[in-house]
Amino acid sequence: MADRIKVRQIRSGIGFERNQKETLRSMGFKRLNQVVDLPDNPAVRGMIYTVRHLVELVEGAGTQTGPRRAMARRGSE
Repeated sequence: MADRIKVRQIRSGIGFERNQKETLRSMGFKRLNQVVDLPDNPAVRGMIYTVRHLVELVEGAGTQTGPRRAMARRGSE
């Protein structure tokens, strides 16, 4: 597993449950299209899973697994 993982916020947390908004904030997101560099560990993977419809993995992040949305977006290019 890679040591770091890069995640981009692609959708706003407005209109979603409070815990999802708080998860985005705890991951370090403050605005759309912002990319944050996070440690690749089970806790962060769980946060990504919680907001998988709002974020995507950034290309070249050095990881093979991640949210389905990120994988779907890569395949459609």
